[in-house]
Amino acid sequence: MLKIQEIRELIKLIDDSSIDEFKYEQNGAKVSLKKFGGQTVKTSAPAPQAVEAAAPQAAPSPAPQPEKQSAPSEEQKPESSQSSSDQDDTYKITSPMVGTFYSSPSPESDPYVAEGDTVKKDSVVCIVEAMKLMNEIEAEVNGRIVKVLVENGELVEYGQELFLVEAE
Repeated sequence: MLKIQEIRELIKLIDDSSIDEFKYEQNGAKVSLKKFGGQTVKTSAPAPQAVEAAAPQAAPSPAPQPEKQSAPSEEQKPESSQSSSDQDDTYKITSPMVGTFYSSPSPESDPYVAEGDTVKKDSVVCIVEAMKLMNEIEAEVNGRIVKVLVENGELVEYGQELFLVEAE
């Protein structure tokens, strides 16, 4: 199965290309990406299940194709993926998919992180469940959690901000 970061990179590449549709299958896992007038729709699944997410355009990434369909939006959306904001060293951890946000691995467990906690680049900060698949979301930056922006059990959208991190 592809990792979340690999799926994000695929979304960026497809978004910056002139390709309207992309399908990939490996070891029973399928990924299908389609552009619909400014949106990328992602479907990913192990053989019998499907995970579907509506995705606003991803951040710009170098692409070999000279034609870009979404040039105006690239300047407006540099934070679609997880990225640093322009203010201070605040980093926004965003949801890579549509699903349900869980702050802990089980209802009886403590949350992965709380405001004020220090995280490493590969620290798991939460889980986003989509179609019964639990997807661990990593911090992707070293720093301190400044604010938790969503509640446990809340539905989240693709690109929705989950945490603010003061990067080190």
